[in-house]
Amino acid sequence: MDKDEIHLRRLPAAAPWGPHTDSEFHGVDFLPEDLNEAPEETRMRVNKKYSCLPAEEKGIHIINIRAIEDIGYDQHESTLLNSLSKNPDADCKYGLYFRDGKRKVDYILVYHYKKSSAGRTLTRRVHHNDSSARSAKQDQPLPGKGVQLEMRESEPHVDYHEDDKRFRREEYEGNLVEAGLELERDEDTKIHGVGFVKIHAPWNVLCREAEFLKLKMPTKKMYQINQTHGLLKKINSVIQKITEPIQPKVAEHKPQTVKRLSYPFSREKQHLFDLSDRDSFFDSKTRSTIVYEILKRTTCTKAKYSMGKGEGRKKDTTLLNKRRKCGKYGITSLLANGVYSAAYPLHDGDYEGENVEPNDRKLLCEEWASYGVFYKYQPIDLVRKYFGEKIGLYFAWLGVYTQMLIPASIVGIIVFLYGCATVDENIPSMEMCDQRNNITMCPLCDRTCSYWKMSSACATARASHLFDNPATVFFSVFMALWAATFMEHWKRKQMRLNYRWDLTGFEEEEDHPRAEYEAKVLEKSLRKEHKHKETDKEKLTWKDRFPAYLTNFVGIIFMVGLTFAIVFGVIIYRISTAAALAISSTPSGRSSVRVTVTATAVIINLVVIIILDEVYGCIARWLTQIEVPKTDKNFEERLIFKAFLLKFVNAYTPIFYVAFFKGRFVGRPGDYVYIFHSFRMEECAPGGCLMELCIQLSIIMLGKQLIQNNLFEIGIPKMKKFIRYMKLKRRRSLDHEEHMKKKQRYEVDYNLEPFAGLTPEYMEMIIQFGFVTLFVASFPLAPLFALLNNIIEIRLDAKKFVTELRRPVAVRAKDIGIWYNILRGIGKLAVIINAFVISFTSDFIPRLVYLYMYSENGTMHGFVNHTLSSFNVSDFQAGTAPNDPMDLGYEVQICRYKDYREPPWSENKYDISKDFWAVLAARLAFVIVFQNLVMFMSDFVDWIIPDIPKDISQQIHKEKVLMVEVFMREEQGKLQMLETWKDKDKRKGENCNNHSPRLSRSHSGSLSSCHSYPLDV
Repeated sequence: MDKDEIHLRRLPAAAPWGPHTDSEFHGVDFLPEDLNEAPEETRMRVNKKYSCLPAEEKGIHIINIRAIEDIGYDQHESTLLNSLSKNPDADCKYGLYFRDGKRKVDYILVYHYKKSSAGRTLTRRVHHNDSSARSAKQDQPLPGKGVQLEMRESEPHVDYHEDDKRFRREEYEGNLVEAGLELERDEDTKIHGVGFVKIHAPWNVLCREAEFLKLKMPTKKMYQINQTHGLLKKINSVIQKITEPIQPKVAEHKPQTVKRLSYPFSREKQHLFDLSDRDSFFDSKTRSTIVYEILKRTTCTKAKYSMGKGEGRKKDTTLLNKRRKCGKYGITSLLANGVYSAAYPLHDGDYEGENVEPNDRKLLCEEWASYGVFYKYQPIDLVRKYFGEKIGLYFAWLGVYTQMLIPASIVGIIVFLYGCATVDENIPSMEMCDQRNNITMCPLCDRTCSYWKMSSACATARASHLFDNPATVFFSVFMALWAATFMEHWKRKQMRLNYRWDLTGFEEEEDHPRAEYEAKVLEKSLRKEHKHKETDKEKLTWKDRFPAYLTNFVGIIFMVGLTFAIVFGVIIYRISTAAALAISSTPSGRSSVRVTVTATAVIINLVVIIILDEVYGCIARWLTQIEVPKTDKNFEERLIFKAFLLKFVNAYTPIFYVAFFKGRFVGRPGDYVYIFHSFRMEECAPGGCLMELCIQLSIIMLGKQLIQNNLFEIGIPKMKKFIRYMKLKRRRSLDHEEHMKKKQRYEVDYNLEPFAGLTPEYMEMIIQFGFVTLFVASFPLAPLFALLNNIIEIRLDAKKFVTELRRPVAVRAKDIGIWYNILRGIGKLAVIINAFVISFTSDFIPRLVYLYMYSENGTMHGFVNHTLSSFNVSDFQAGTAPNDPMDLGYEVQICRYKDYREPPWSENKYDISKDFWAVLAARLAFVIVFQNLVMFMSDFVDWIIPDIPKDISQQIHKEKVLMVEVFMREEQGKLQMLETWKDKDKRKGENCNNHSPRLSRSHSGSLSSCHSYPLDV
C-alpha cells in the first residue's frame, strides 16, 4: 500500500453507516444514491496532504464513488439511510446558500463531465472555508479533487480532452481559492453530466474588491434633500396625490426626504460606513459584480495535456511556456474554450408558487413584470438594485421615451382628425371626384391598359387628404422640436438617476482584453518567436486587422447592394403584377389593381425585412468578431454600428423608394422609361405618392412591431423553454427517484436562457424611433402606434428579464452609451427627410405655388387641371397604344397625365414648362428654410434647457461640502487626541523629574516608560 493512499476495503452489511472518524476514513461520509453493476474491487486514492487535515478543517464531505455494491450496500439499506437522513436542501434554501446554510451563493460556474457507464456517480460536494487550507500552495489539490478511481483489473480509456478541461478547472479553482473566494462543488444534480461550482465571497474579499473598484457605498452621515417651497410645493403635493394610484407599491419608489452621504469604500475608513448589518451592506448585485471581477482577473495557464499521460506529454512546450507567460486564461477564455459551459449569478428565489419567501424577484414580478400593472410607473430603483445600472438605465430610457410619446400621440390624433374634418372642404379632392369634369387620363400601362376617368380615383384622393394637409407641416415641425425636447429631457433624467444611484464622478475603467484578442496576440507572438524576434508587449495593429477591415467593407457593401436588389425585385413584381391584373375581364379587378399591388408588395417587403433583419444581425456579429476588438466595450460599439447600419438600410429602403423615387423617372406618354425594354416604370396615383407612402410605412411599422418585436420575443423563448422541458422530461422518465427531488436554485437558473445583452432591445426601439420621426409627415398616427407597442414592450421585456433569462451580471454605467449619439443623428436626419417629404412627396408646395401665382380668384379651384398636362393619342409609339381605345364608350383624342409639360399644340410640345421650374424652385427654397429654421429651433431648445437640473447640481455641491466637513472633523479629532496624549506625556515627565536621582536610577525602567506613549491613532 502506497503511503500516500488510503484503501477503502469492503464494509460488512451490518456496519454502522454515517461518518467514520477513525484514522482509516478521516471523516469521509459514504452516501449511496444508485445501485448498478460494477467491478468486484474498487480502490480510491485520496491525497495524503488533504486527508491528514483535522476533521474540522476538511472541506470534503462526500467522495465520488462509482461502484456502490463494492462497499456492501443493499437496496433496502440505501433507502433506509435516505429516509432517516435530514434533508440538507432545506437548510441551504435549495441552492441559495452553501450546505452550512450560512454562506450565500454569489456566483455559479457550470461544467460538463462524462460519467462512467457502470453507474451514476455519487454526490461530490466540495467547499473551502478555512484560511489555513487556503494558505496552502497550488501543489495542494482542491478538496474533493485529488480523488481518483482506478480499476485494478483494467485501466479505463483516458479522454485527454476531458482531462485537460478538468486540469484547467482544478488550477483555476485553486487560484480562486488563493484569491480569497470560497467554493463548493455539487455534481449530484437532476441534470445528467452537469456539475456546479458554488462561489461565496467572504467579508474581507468584498471589502478588498470594493476598494479596488472604487464602489460608492452609503456612509453613516445623512443629510436633508432640498425640498421645494411655496407654490411649487403645493403643486408637487397635488401631483403626487393624483399619481398615487399609478405608483408601484415598492419601498424604493417612495419620495425621499433624506439621503445617505456616499463615499468610495475604503478599508481604512470603515468607521465612516454603517456596518451594523454586514450581510446586507453589500447587496446581491454588488456581490455578484465583485465575484465576476475576480473571475475575469484570475488566470489559468495550463495547456492541453500539460498534466496528462502519453500523448499529452508530447505537446509542444513552447506553447505551454508562452501561455504561462501570457497568463490570460480568465473566465471569458475558459467559457470560450468549453472548460466551463456557463457562469452566472443566481436569482433571489422563486417568483411564483405557494409559500414563496418574499424577495426582490417576486416583488418585481408583481409590480413590474405583469401586464396588469401596465398603467403604473416602473420601479426603476428596484430594477437597478436587482439588475444593475446598465439595465436600469435602459428601462428608464424606455419609460421616458414612452412617456414622451403621449403628447406626440395626442397631437398626431388631432392632426388626423383635422384631416377627417376638412376632407369634404378640400377643393382639389372635390374636383377629382366631380363626375362633370370628365377628365380622361392616359393608360397606366402599354396595350393592355385602356383610358380611364379621373373620378375613378376619388377614394384615393379623399384618403390622401387625411395625411396630406396643412396640419402635417405643423406636425413635422412639432415632431422635430419634440425629438430635441426628448433628448434634453432624457439627459436631465439621466443626471437625476446618476445622483440617486451614486454615479456622479464615475468613470469607466479600461476593460479586460477579450479571450479572442488574447488568442490572436498569442498566435502573433508565437510566429515572431519562431523567427527569433522580440515579442514583448505584443498587440494587434491595423496591418494585422487589414484583411478583416477589407472583409467588413466588402461585406457591408454587398449587404447594402443585396437590399437594393431585393427592393428592385419587388418593383419588378409590382410592375408585372399591375400589367397582369389590368388584363382582367372584370371591372372590379381592374379598379382594384393599385390597391392589390400595393398591399401585396408591402407584405413581401415586410417578410423580407424580418428575414434579413435576423440574417444581418448574425452577419454583423461575424464581421465584428473577425475584427478582433480588444475589449468588450469596443466589440459592443462596433457591433452596434454595423448592425444599425444594415438594419437601417433594410428597414427604410422600401420607404425611401416610395417617398423619393417612385413616379420621378417615369417619362411621359409616347416616351416612357422602360426596365429591361419591357417593364414601364410605375407612376404615382393621381393624388400623389403620399398615400402609398403612408400605407407602406404603417404596414411595415405595425408588422415589424407585432411579428418581430412581440411575437418573436414571446414565441421563441416559449418554444425553447418547451424543448428544454421535453428533453428534461425524457431524462426524468429514466430516473424517477431524481424526478421526485426539488431542483436547486442554480439548476433552475441553468435551464433559463442566457442573457445576450441589451443590443437587440435598444435596436428595435431605435428603429421604431426612426419610424416615428423620419417620415412622420406622411403618417401622423405613428407615435400612437409606437406608444401602444411600448406599453406592451416594457412589460414584455420586464417579464423576460425576470422569468425567462438568467440573472445578468450587474454592470455600472452612467449613460446609454453610443445609443444617445445614434438618437441625436436620427433626430437631425428626421428634419431633413421631413423637409423633402413635404416639399417633394406631398402636394403642399404645388398648392401654395398655384394659390399665390396662378389662381385667378385666390382659391384652389382649377388646381387639378393646372397639374395635368395634355397628350395627343396620335403620338403614341408603335405598339404602345391601348388595344381597346373605345373602352370608355367614346373615341379619345387628348388624354391627360400628371406633369408640368407643354401641350401638343405648342411649338416645343411635351417639353418641360416654366411652371415646373417655378414649383421646383419653391420646393428647394422650402427645404432650405424649413431645415434651417427647425434646426435653429432645436438647437435653441437644446441651449435653453440645462443638462443638469438646478436642484441636482445643488445637491451634488452639498454632498461635496458635507464630505469635506466629515473629513475635517475627523482630522480635528485626531489632532485633539494627539494633543491630549502629549499633555499627559509632559505631566508624566515632570512627575518623573521630581524624583531623587537614586530613586530614578532604581526605577530606570519606570522612567523610560514615562516617555513612551502610543502613536497609533
